[in-house]
Amino acid sequence: MLELSVVYLAAAIVAVPIAKRLGLGSVLGYLLAGILIGPFILSLVGDQTEVMHFAEFGVVMMLFLVGLELQPSRLWKLRRSIIGLGGLQLGLTTFAVFAVCFYIFLLSWQASLALGLMLALSSTAIVLQTLTEKGWIKQAAGQNSFSVLLFQDIAVIPILALLPLLAFGESVPIATGSGSLIEHFPVLWQVIIAVAMISLIVFFGKYIASPVFRYIAETRLKEIFTVFALFLVIAIALLMQKIGLSPALGTFLAGVVLAESEFRHELEADIEPFKGLLLGLFFITVGASIDFSLLFEYFALVFTCVIALILIKAAVLFTLGSIFKLPGKQKLLFTLALAQGGEFAFVLLSLTGSLSILTPEQVKLATLVVAISMLLAPILLLSYEFIERRDQQVKSEFDSPDQIEPTKNVIIAGYGRFGQVVGRLLKAQGYQLSILDHSPSQIELLRRFGSKVFYGDAARLDLLAASGAAEAQLLVIAIDEPVKTLAIITLCQKYYPNLKLVARAIDRRHAYELIRLGVISFRRETFDSAVNLGVDVLKLLGNSESASLRAGELFRHHDEASLESLSHLWGDDHSYGIAFKQRLEDLTQVLEEDRKQQDNLNACKGEK
Repeated sequence: MLELSVVYLAAAIVAVPIAKRLGLGSVLGYLLAGILIGPFILSLVGDQTEVMHFAEFGVVMMLFLVGLELQPSRLWKLRRSIIGLGGLQLGLTTFAVFAVCFYIFLLSWQASLALGLMLALSSTAIVLQTLTEKGWIKQAAGQNSFSVLLFQDIAVIPILALLPLLAFGESVPIATGSGSLIEHFPVLWQVIIAVAMISLIVFFGKYIASPVFRYIAETRLKEIFTVFALFLVIAIALLMQKIGLSPALGTFLAGVVLAESEFRHELEADIEPFKGLLLGLFFITVGASIDFSLLFEYFALVFTCVIALILIKAAVLFTLGSIFKLPGKQKLLFTLALAQGGEFAFVLLSLTGSLSILTPEQVKLATLVVAISMLLAPILLLSYEFIERRDQQVKSEFDSPDQIEPTKNVIIAGYGRFGQVVGRLLKAQGYQLSILDHSPSQIELLRRFGSKVFYGDAARLDLLAASGAAEAQLLVIAIDEPVKTLAIITLCQKYYPNLKLVARAIDRRHAYELIRLGVISFRRETFDSAVNLGVDVLKLLGNSESASLRAGELFRHHDEASLESLSHLWGDDHSYGIAFKQRLEDLTQVLEEDRKQQDNLNACKGEK
């Protein structure tokens, strides 16, 4: 066992960094590592069945972490894409694969339907890992891909129930051949127990888990917190497995329920390393399990089936992307992300073989098709990344450094609605400005009105230097991208430590990040206008102008002080929530005392 561990770890250490350096991504690196140590090349490992069962737990952990990122309210907002988009994808792809298998390959309708259901599934592990790694998971394509994958994971349960019917043609228990404790119960009782178990998970996560986590946290033994987090995930997965349901679904539900817990961030931090290791092991086992001797024997047939599968799924996904009105690029990403087979197909193929729905040779060929399609999945996403980079290069012909006029006064990065207000004020006071903006349409509009704005990215050191960063007094960062703002600040602090920085904060979270970087001069973009509007509302409600202005000013000072004093607690949801609530109570008390003082002063003036 130790020898195998060394082989797996060494393969990952060698292959993954090389794949990352070549821009191939970690998933493809793990797959190539598996091929390297597999029977075809070095023959360092043998049968991967047992290891695969262990490694699949990485998918379970991944869905638990995904659940932690999804509050129930957000999940409810995704219901249309989960049920509508996910249901249509599964149904249309199953029908298309069924038609090809039944009418072209002349398989039985039972085998065709079983293959249609299995091949309609996509790889949750590969897709979510890659989308997260590339930063695409929060884009429209990423969210819709997640919705489809979630529906597919849920659909595995009824598919498991349907497959035995295809074999025997009569009603059988839901959980068949899965080691379920309730597989011999009547179907109605199985459904009742399944619903009760899901309800128990929700109840435990909502009302019991947090107090237990709080009790363990008070011991200040981090390793025990980690142990309990792992125990929670493993126990839920085991319980779901024992009643014939998907372990991934159970842990996902637990994650969703715990998404509003104050311990969410610590749970993520504790589970993440184990998830990463197990997912890596999973991808290595997929690579090592590819039967190259069978591949070479049926090379033309296998690759024809792989290409056909990818094209069928891509056609369905592209059509659904159009129906659900995804933007052009997002529609392409959505299509390429899900156009492969999935890891749950291996489980279902094993069951179809034991039920004699497919012959052993058909099971091997189908397993090979799924494995090859999964191997090609990262390459499909790389093709999208290549297209995106090429388009960005075509569109991002920034002004060259020698075209940009440097300034000794002020550089403004970002000249949209926020930056223009700052720029007009500074120009009116006679300051020389060097203005950079990365939006071609915005620059074209501004130049039409006589403003001298250069097309450039302030996160590029050469363009920043050309603007005069070495001699300028101050840089105003007025862009609306928090991540890029932080990148510019880090760059300036490293190369231009004497350059004063002021920044536009998008929201309170962004303001805390600026404070942590040591940026003192910043303004939240909507805060001042919102306070001013609040003052106007107080006036309209019958308060005097002086009282309204005074209340607004007190609120402003108190909130800015709170922002500074609470910044060190940001990230610790529990402590931050308590402190924030206390500050709100303090504010109410301050405003109330000030109002009483003003009433007393007015009363004294009236008596005189």
